[in-house]
Amino acid sequence: MPARHRIKQYLENSYYHIYNRGVEKRLIFLDEQDCSVFLSYLKDYLMPKNEVELLQKLSDPQTSYKERDKILKLLRLNNFADEITLLAYCLMPNHFHLFIKQKSAQSIDGFMRSLATRYTMYFNKKYKRVGNLCQDIYKAVLINTEEQFLYLSGYIHQQALASQGPTLQGYSGNQPSSYPEYLGERKTPWVHPEEILAFYSKTNLQLSYQAFVEKTKDFSPLQLTLIDD
Repeated sequence: MPARHRIKQYLENSYYHIYNRGVEKRLIFLDEQDCSVFLSYLKDYLMPKNEVELLQKLSDPQTSYKERDKILKLLRLNNFADEITLLAYCLMPNHFHLFIKQKSAQSIDGFMRSLATRYTMYFNKKYKRVGNLCQDIYKAVLINTEEQFLYLSGYIHQQALASQGPTLQGYSGNQPSSYPEYLGERKTPWVHPEEILAFYSKTNLQLSYQAFVEKTKDFSPLQLTLIDD
């Protein structure tokens, strides 16, 4: 019998919990650089691509060869800024969580294929390995209710705060996540907490959300509808 959430139901303008882990639950983020590279790929795919500006830089004689090479790679990359909105994320040593809204029915599939292929190529080159890095089929859970919508970001951020697994070499503090964006400690243009934060007290928005995350660990029955180990 196939595991839940492997057979995916893709709908337009819908929200999804996307997650995957390493083959045989192996580590896929071994140090801070690995996390930074993965996040830089998210940025490349989710930030709007200003092709006019990139082409102007490419034609500028002052642009270095290294910068030209970078621009050419960006121009060739797929871009999903008009199709995918990232609401929350967390990177754990052997898996990751993404909370995503897709606008067209097949956006997630193209986005995840591009992200997984690119990160696997980076990881295999760095650690001199071959083959798949993550389980071959990522999981996608359609968010059906407001309760699930509100719970999911809290669950993802709670993972970052309460990690009991192996820690990242060279990484201090909690696991990398979008929690600082929700607390107003950091602004990242390709992370969008506003839809979720709109549900919380306007008088003390960050404190209200922080209190919710602290309680999220008590919602285990709802977790079962969003996670399949």
